[in-house]
This record gives sequence, structure tokens and C-alpha cells, in this order.
Amino acid sequence: MLNLPITLTFSLALAAQLAFLNKNRPVLDAHNCYPYEGQWTDRIERALSTGFPVGIEQDLAWYVDPVTGQGRIVISHSPKTDGTEPTLQHYFFDRVRPIVEKELREGDRSHWPLIVLHFDFKDNQSPLLQAVWNLLGEYEHQGWITTAAKTQNPDDLQPFDPKPLLVLTEDSDAQENVFFNAVPITGRLRLFGSAHTRPVNAQTQAERNHLLATLPPEQLLTEMPTNYRRWWNNSWYLVEEGGAPGAGEWTQAKANRLRALVDYAHNRGFWIRFYTLDGFAPANDKGWGTAYNFGSPERALIRWRAAIQAGVNLIATDQYEDLGTLMRKKQ
Repeated sequence: MLNLPITLTFSLALAAQLAFLNKNRPVLDAHNCYPYEGQWTDRIERALSTGFPVGIEQDLAWYVDPVTGQGRIVISHSPKTDGTEPTLQHYFFDRVRPIVEKELREGDRSHWPLIVLHFDFKDNQSPLLQAVWNLLGEYEHQGWITTAAKTQNPDDLQPFDPKPLLVLTEDSDAQENVFFNAVPITGRLRLFGSAHTRPVNAQTQAERNHLLATLPPEQLLTEMPTNYRRWWNNSWYLVEEGGAPGAGEWTQAKANRLRALVDYAHNRGFWIRFYTLDGFAPANDKGWGTAYNFGSPERALIRWRAAIQAGVNLIATDQYEDLGTLMRKKQ
């Protein structure tokens, strides 16, 4: 058996980690891909229609039936739930079952994962986290879920076992306790967290916005990947001061900033995501809101192109079809 130096072995593991997701090429990430209060129920259909691979974000909360006392995982933009929200199992897993089962029958692992299922937990209470872990276990047993072995050393990046779905979650330590620390050695990891972005200390929001957009990447991300934490999740505030609402004209300096963040993440072995890149007139708002709106399709298009060119792994938008069309042209 060939004995490789530790540094070379680690470098090869990082390279394999990056290549696993669409050969380290950009993927459309369908932001908030679920209904709001019974509206916009077609979002998952819209996202799936853009082609594969595709990221689908599901915001999760916990509902407890006051009559039965039974809890369930629901998809909600708020931790306050009333029981009318769709369940994760029905809205997402039941919908993608025909797609996943077809993939499993055909057995072509070369383009897996097909769907990146991204969880944004609206609270981290223990029953919700445990229920999600258990639900993913059901689908792991059916062969749906990409996993990796847990070993004694958390810094030892184990290779992924490719399946049609790759499940990602964010940086909560409470989630790491359930989804990683509680997993026995030789168990399998069912989902993978994001790195911590170093907190920015500032006296005012304006100062914070400035620091986010100007601090060197190495001051924002100081971690290396672990077997659990495999990606870096960022708002656009790290690229343009004030994010979408405060963005001015796109400049070469901003393009350089974006490239520096992406290259730094990749050099450390992290996938990188940016959220959320929208551009629309108020009359065309389909429940998206103003927080991520650059103000026009043209202004969003410039940034989509820049994100693709820079190699952003997951580009989040609410305008699934428009970004999907652009990305297909880039193939």
C-alpha cells in the first residue's frame, strides 16, 4: 500500500470534497422553495423544472398538535406554527420520490447528488432536530441519502457515498451536537453543516456592513473543513457593502472581492454559497420581498454572471427559471 504524506493525503481529500458537488461547478439554489401561508405553492415544481443538479432550500419548524400532543416537522418561514403548514415529508420527499426512485433504478452514480436539500432551521429545539435526524434515517435506509462515515478524528474528511440527495444544514452548534457529536463512531453522517463565519464586532450597522465587505477572507473564515462542516454559507453583504439593498454599480473591484472569497473557500476545501441574488420591479414580486432585491433583472443578471464566473458553488435566488436559463447557456 502506498504511504502518502499526511499533507498530500489531506489535500487529496479536499480536492475530492470539492469535486463531489457537480465537479466543483456552480449549482442553482432555489431559495425559500416552499409555500408562504398557502401561497406560492408551485415553488418546488418551478425549481425542479430548471434541471439538475439543483439546490432546494426548506425552512423547518416544529408543530405540536394541541389535541394529540404529537409533533411534526413542518416547512415554515417562522418558528411560530399553527398546523396549516405543509410537512417536510409531504411537500419535499413525496414530491421527489418518482425522481429519486428512477435514479436508483438506473443506478448512474456519476451525476449524483442530483438534488442538494438545504435545511434552514427556524429553531433548534431538540424534538425538531431529533425528528429530522430520524426522518433522514428512513430515507438513508431506502438508499436516497448521501452519507459519510464517522471516525474517531472529526478532522478526518471521509469520502461521500454518493446517493441522489445531498443534505446540508447550517452552522448551529446545537445541530452539530445531534447530527454529528451524538452519532456513534462507525456510524454514518446523514447531513453536513456549514462553517462558522467569524463574528464582526462593530458599533453601528453601517460599520458592520463596511467590515463585512472589506475584511480579508482569512479574517472571516478561520476554520478548516471537518468531517461534518463542509461548506461556507454567506450573505451578499460580504461582497457588496449593504448587500442587495445597498449595492451600487458592479465594478471590477467587487468582482475581485467575490473571486477572492470563492478562491479562499476552495483553497481551504469548502464549497461556498451566496444568498440571495434577486432583481425585479415591485410589480413582479412573487412573495420574495425586498431584502435581497437588486432592483432590476439587469442588475441581478450582472451578479449571476459574476458568481458563475467566480465559481460560486451554490447561487441562491428566488428567480429560479431566469438563473436556470443562464446556467444552461454556460454549460
